[in-house]
Amino acid sequence: MTKNILVPMANGNEDIELVSIIDVLRRAKNLGGADINIICASLNDDLKVELDSGLVVLADTTLDKVDVSTLDAIVLAGGFGGMTAFKNSDKILSIIQNLNSQKKLVAAICASPMVLDAAGVLKGEFTCYPGCEAGLNGTRVHKPVVVNENIITSAGPITASYFALAVVRELGFINAFNGLNEGMLIKDFGIEF
Repeated sequence: MTKNILVPMANGNEDIELVSIIDVLRRAKNLGGADINIICASLNDDLKVELDSGLVVLADTTLDKVDVSTLDAIVLAGGFGGMTAFKNSDKILSIIQNLNSQKKLVAAICASPMVLDAAGVLKGEFTCYPGCEAGLNGTRVHKPVVVNENIITSAGPITASYFALAVVRELGFINAFNGLNEGMLIKDFGIEF
C-alpha cells in the first residue's frame, strides 16, 4: 500500500536537512523498493523555495494543491526561517493535528519540534537543536533521533540522514531501511538510532 509523505518546503529551511530528507526518501523508493509517494510542497505561491544558505530549489507542487486527506505522514525540515513559516501556517498546524489524531507519522528535525509544540502534539521525550527546547512541552534528550509513539524528532543537520531513515523504518519499509542503512555506510560505523 502506497504511503503518501508530505515534505513541506519553506523559505529558510536548513539545506542539509531538507535535501537529506528528500534524498533518503527517494532512495528508499528507488533503491529499496518502498512504496512511497513523496509530496514536496512549497508554502509559497510558486514552486521556488530559497533555503537558509540562499540555494533555490523547486518544489513539486504548492501546499494549497495537496489533498491532505490522503496523507500518511508529514516530515518537517528545520532552519529557523522555515520553522517560523511552518509555525505560522494554520494549514501545517491542522495537518499535524489531523495526522496525530489518527496516530499517523509526524516528524520534525532541528528547530521544527517547535512547530509540533505549537500544534499541541509534542509530549514526553523528544530531541531538537540545542536551545530550541525552551518552553516546549516534554523533555529534550540528547540523542540524534527520538521515536515517541507516532512522533519522530531529530537534533539537527548532522542527524538528518538518520532522521529520514527512521521515517522509512517507522512507516514499515524494513527492507528499504536495512538496505539504506548498509548502502549509506551507517551500519559500518556503528551508529545506532
